[in-house]
Amino acid sequence: MAVKPPRWYFSLRSPYSWLAYRELTENAPDVADAIEWRPYWEPDEVSERMLADAGIHLPYVAMSKEKHFYILQDVKRATIERGLSVVWPIDTAPNWDVSHLAYLVAEDAGRGRDFIDAVYRARWENGIDISERATMAAIGHELGLDPDALDGAVDNPEIRRRGIEALRAVDRDGVFGVPFFIHRHDKFWGLDRLSGFVASVRARTRTAAMEQRENDRGVEPALLVPAGDAGHAGGCG
Repeated sequence: MAVKPPRWYFSLRSPYSWLAYRELTENAPDVADAIEWRPYWEPDEVSERMLADAGIHLPYVAMSKEKHFYILQDVKRATIERGLSVVWPIDTAPNWDVSHLAYLVAEDAGRGRDFIDAVYRARWENGIDISERATMAAIGHELGLDPDALDGAVDNPEIRRRGIEALRAVDRDGVFGVPFFIHRHDKFWGLDRLSGFVASVRARTRTAAMEQRENDRGVEPALLVPAGDAGHAGGCG
């Protein structure tokens, strides 16, 4: 069985995903370029019915008031530590399919990461409602993409189907929150685990490069002595 590539699950809704995105792209661009980017979101009623028909169950639990207040404090601390400011959006009628299905359209056009950047800026730096179709259209104009394709992604049956397949991957990988990082058999949940994931991916990349050099020289991999500890790069708490 082929080894699955390292990957991270992000949500355009999540402030922690926003912070992880910034750290990945600014402090570990090599890892950001080497991994798969996979969206995770809480489905709307249409997607929920499609998931149920497909036998897919996502471990999503509605957030309590107490947890919401904690996140407000925690994100404030995290942004201050990083020299950032956050504008909390007001979600009057949240529908996360609007932005995440639009992401699939942008990804098809080769602008997935540009779209993510634009949506995160809109939501977390400017407090704009990303459940509004008009927001998707505006981002389309900004990126030079078809605004109608972005704001109409939720009405496109093929994009809906692909959204269900994206959420099937969430179920298959056992993802229960974001940001969520996976490298081989190791899973890392949360912004605080990003450094462990980055170290794990980089260690494996160095080991693979060393083995390739030795293979090119005709040395059997079994005879190689590791240059360092290539074991679990995570750790507790």
